[in-house]
Amino acid sequence: MAAFHSLFDAARPAFAQQRTFDRARAFALSALACLGRRTLSGLLCASGQQFHDWSAAYRLFEKQRLDPAQLWSCVQNQVFAQWPDSAPVVALIDDTLRRKRGQHIRGTSWRRDPLDPPFADNFIWASRFLQLSIALPAHPEQAASPARAIPVDLQHAPSPRKPSQRAPQEVWNAWRAASALFTVSSLGARRIAALRSGLDASPGGEQRRLLVCADATFTCRAVLKHLPERTTLIGRIRKDARLYALPLPEEQNRGRGRRCFYGQRLPTPEQLRQDASIPWQTVSACAAGNTYEFDIKTVSPLRWKHAGGDRQLRLLIVRPIAYRLKQGADLNYRKPAYLICTDPQLAPQQILQAYLWRWEIEVNFRDEKTLLGFGEPQVRTATSVCTTAAFFVFVYAILLLVLQRCRLAHTPLPPPRWQRRKPQRPLRRVTTPQAISLFRAQLWSAALGVSNKNGFAGFNHTTTKPPEIHLALKSAVLYATG
Repeated sequence: MAAFHSLFDAARPAFAQQRTFDRARAFALSALACLGRRTLSGLLCASGQQFHDWSAAYRLFEKQRLDPAQLWSCVQNQVFAQWPDSAPVVALIDDTLRRKRGQHIRGTSWRRDPLDPPFADNFIWASRFLQLSIALPAHPEQAASPARAIPVDLQHAPSPRKPSQRAPQEVWNAWRAASALFTVSSLGARRIAALRSGLDASPGGEQRRLLVCADATFTCRAVLKHLPERTTLIGRIRKDARLYALPLPEEQNRGRGRRCFYGQRLPTPEQLRQDASIPWQTVSACAAGNTYEFDIKTVSPLRWKHAGGDRQLRLLIVRPIAYRLKQGADLNYRKPAYLICTDPQLAPQQILQAYLWRWEIEVNFRDEKTLLGFGEPQVRTATSVCTTAAFFVFVYAILLLVLQRCRLAHTPLPPPRWQRRKPQRPLRRVTTPQAISLFRAQLWSAALGVSNKNGFAGFNHTTTKPPEIHLALKSAVLYATG
């Protein structure tokens, strides 16, 4: 609790006045301790304010009483301080959808469902958000280490509303320009530049490199051609991408005409994977809490027209991993991965490990939606939609930073005999539900006046007739997990 209040006090400049800051602190505690839905009315009931005026709670998020940019600046400064000075900062970027039902909620539209089957395109009514997280490794001194992602930026990414068919041509031209400006890839390029600026403003940040791991959505021309200085992109590309070799000296000096940037056409990444003349290499990387051996191929330097003619790239091919659904079953194989890196001098092991950390942002999305109430507040205006989403994710980031500051890398108690893991993974890190349970225990024990929540485990003298068992309401409440 002391670490939580210390980190939350650092965000005081983001609020207009002390009264709104105190109200936001009560909402942050309620968001973690609430046992029901995380709507604004649910947070008020969890903090015991259901019999007071609710208008101030809604004005906190609707009237711009807090600045989301200042909230994320506070989190970024805390995360940058956790990284070693010599290691590059690894950032993860991705977008997510939050299902909605109301047709009058600003920023909602029909989106393609990412969970639909590959043979059909389904659409859902949802809001789209773009998030940036920074991976904090458990052992920064090791090349292969597990990591936990901390959200450091969240932006609402709606699409401009399409005008009617009877609208004038000027309205249609403005809509086309706004649609090109507010694509998720263009917004991602601007947020990467903002993160680079925040890193430069931190102590010693100008000398540190920024590695950005992205999927195929952000491995495109809009991001690659607007990368800031001292920033490297590691992204996934198609298996049939058109790659080119560097031009030979005689091809560059052909006399008159434009300068030649591309040489001969190279085989596709799929053809390079099947090429027996390129040897496989074995590197170690950490994934799912364990260290595995991966077979990779590297091709460097090369060029891709989406990245521009003056940028050299490295291609990394990861062989499909074999697995069994159960013991004794036939081997199945996952799909191969094709990665490009804008820094050809970066070690292949570092490229692979950084991209494997990208899965942690998917864990962030799952925790935010299922445990922290991301998108549950019933608000409609554009300002309230942005501020409520940023506030809930900010509280989630503070919770993860508290785990890092308190050195809670693993569960405080060993698991029971029937839940122990394999010898390769003897310890399991603290999950978000466990962290919320520990937070509730400290919060409720202070409110109930219980100094030791394990007081029920006392030793009594053995008697012939055991005494009557009394119900311990306080211990039962502290044991509840929600």
